[in-house]
Amino acid sequence: MVKITKEAALEYHQNGRPGKIEVIPTKPYRTQTDLSLAYSPGVAYPCLEIQENSNEVYKYTDKGNLVAVITNGTAVLGLGNIGAMSGKPVMEGKGLLFKIYGGIDVFDIEVDETDPDKFCEAVEKIAPSFGGINLEDIKAPECFAIEERLKRTLDIPVMHDDQHGTAIISAAGLRNALEVAKKDITKVKLVVNGAGAAAISCTKLYMALGLKKENILMLDSKGVIISDRPNLTEQKKLFATDRHDVHTLEEAMRGADVFVGLSKGNILSKEMIQSMNTTPIVFALANPVPEISYEDALEARPDVLMATGRSDYPNQINNVIGFPYIFRGALDVHAKAINEDMKMAAVHAIADLAKQPVPDIVNEVYHVNDLTFGSKYFIPKPVDPRLITVVSAAVAKAAMKSGVARHQIKDFKEYEDNLLQLLGQETKFTHYLHATAAQHPQKVVFAEGAHQSMMKAAVQAKQEGICRPILLGNPDRITRVANRLKLDLTDIEIVDMRADKEQGRRATYAKHLAEKRAREGFTFDEAYDKMYERNYFGMSMVENGDADALVTGLYNKYSDTIQIAKDVIGIRPEYKHFGTMHILNTKRGIYYIADTLINRKPNKEVLVDVARLAHHSVKFFNDNPVMAMVSFSNFGSDKGGSPQQVQEAVALTQANHPDWAIDGEMQINFALDRKLRDEKYPFSRLKGKDVNTLIFPNLASANSAYKLLQGFSPETEVIGPIQMGLNKPIHFTDFECSVRDIVNITAVASIDAYIEKLKNKK
Repeated sequence: MVKITKEAALEYHQNGRPGKIEVIPTKPYRTQTDLSLAYSPGVAYPCLEIQENSNEVYKYTDKGNLVAVITNGTAVLGLGNIGAMSGKPVMEGKGLLFKIYGGIDVFDIEVDETDPDKFCEAVEKIAPSFGGINLEDIKAPECFAIEERLKRTLDIPVMHDDQHGTAIISAAGLRNALEVAKKDITKVKLVVNGAGAAAISCTKLYMALGLKKENILMLDSKGVIISDRPNLTEQKKLFATDRHDVHTLEEAMRGADVFVGLSKGNILSKEMIQSMNTTPIVFALANPVPEISYEDALEARPDVLMATGRSDYPNQINNVIGFPYIFRGALDVHAKAINEDMKMAAVHAIADLAKQPVPDIVNEVYHVNDLTFGSKYFIPKPVDPRLITVVSAAVAKAAMKSGVARHQIKDFKEYEDNLLQLLGQETKFTHYLHATAAQHPQKVVFAEGAHQSMMKAAVQAKQEGICRPILLGNPDRITRVANRLKLDLTDIEIVDMRADKEQGRRATYAKHLAEKRAREGFTFDEAYDKMYERNYFGMSMVENGDADALVTGLYNKYSDTIQIAKDVIGIRPEYKHFGTMHILNTKRGIYYIADTLINRKPNKEVLVDVARLAHHSVKFFNDNPVMAMVSFSNFGSDKGGSPQQVQEAVALTQANHPDWAIDGEMQINFALDRKLRDEKYPFSRLKGKDVNTLIFPNLASANSAYKLLQGFSPETEVIGPIQMGLNKPIHFTDFECSVRDIVNITAVASIDAYIEKLKNKK
């Protein structure tokens, strides 16, 4: 775990713009008309609509996506009662988490009031501004009364996350840990160390899962809570035991199945862990120092199933797994409350998600490649991108079913797609690609079939109906990797190009290749030897009609793969060259960048072909190409070298295609700024048009451009490289590609293959 110093933390919070969050406009505001619509007089119209029908506030304002994170600073993290103002950095941090994980806007509100009734009055007065209230860092027992009153008096979701967030995540973890341990929740004995807000809420939720009250021992600072102890709070009375033979934590731990710590660090000894029942479950949730260290617990009981609140150990109980998505689902149905049904729906959704194959991005963040359901992984990781769809949808459905939803979601598939687009996990463009490919799934060969990223992509593509995958490689190795990753390869074909049974197919492919390249020195024996190599064999499968498309590139150098593609597949007869394109899906729109991979130092003839290929490819994606051929000069302002070649390429292309929207050479800022370009160069063929396709003068500039934009704008989605100009659908990846990138390329390959078939039928 990275050590956080005081100096680093203070620098983080004050550097640049102080704090962690800001408010940004969501509508145009640059013109007088924009401002008149935003404020006076235009703003009067939505005001009157809301006055007539209060539910219209969700239509015309941000209420439906706005949560108040509210505290009085009486129980801030592990700092205690530090006051409302001092708790503001924590509330801003909570707002940041709401935004990055749930796409939810937040105002943090620090109320300088410790009297529960007066605090509630303040919150009730400002509640009309918000779609939900997240109470935070309010001490017990006042937090119980505050939440109960606000839930009763307000008609929007109210949740004290310190109570229910920990309860929901730990309940999901407990459900799964008991499954791993093969224990029945109705029979296990639970020890809860701590009797604050989180402990009370957790234990209530465990009982809702089936835990028996008589099997619970709860402890506070005085020891086991026994029913005849004087001055017990109402909350503590709920879990007081009638047993008088147990008083200390050491005594309570003997024979216990589950320990949940919500107290302070280093209060559990190895001996206490050793005294527990077989396969003990220990949730040591004090943070940052747990009740017992992971290392000590494992040393004391190698069979222990353990969770902590820390990210550097397995099974982190982290509230961020829950609250952004619980509020997301509640907001999206305009819920009046967050009720017990919605909380339980979140519990089961989170628990079930841990049993699914883990996305590549999660493995990358945690520097592992074998996260599978079991003792070291029974709770989803906070960075799991599937949480927003799985948990939010479950909560929304529960709200609708339990009758607290004002708005009904009719199509949950569309709803989940919109959530993915909200956080940039999937855009309308990639959704369009996947949906198009799924209409006519083609047989796609994955050349590096034993590579875990390729294998995961193949499985995902099959699940989404994008293609019918074929994994190329050694079946035993592929099976071993699949078993380790718990991937289901049912109905996925595996082809071993080196197996004896493939001898006939190798010979057929070799004969075809030798005949095709006879004038280039290929012999049958040489071609036959090459068929033991995955790319020669895989591309030959496509060339000979045994597959429709191929995806490759994770292992081989591009130069090697490119040459193989030229040998086996060849370039389309209408071109002399081929190239690649990357698609950048940015906030400004979609841009097509060429050539990003193949042609290092193109002359004017190559640039003409790249322009033609790019025009064809943009059309392939149902877009209208508006093309700028860029350089470091504008329209002849520099002679010779790169600008001269671009000028000549533009002239040739315009002469051959007078109806195309293409011009250059021009600098990149003129290409992307229509107003600037039209004012300075009104003669341009691109006048009045927004450029969406950029042709660069060489490989270095094209490759650098798309990577620069990707690096500066993490929210920019990059799809590619997309092959342009080969005779058959052969598509490339590289070692940097994530599973999602490969799936996107697979969708393109499948569409490409289908369109190729349609052409051949004509």
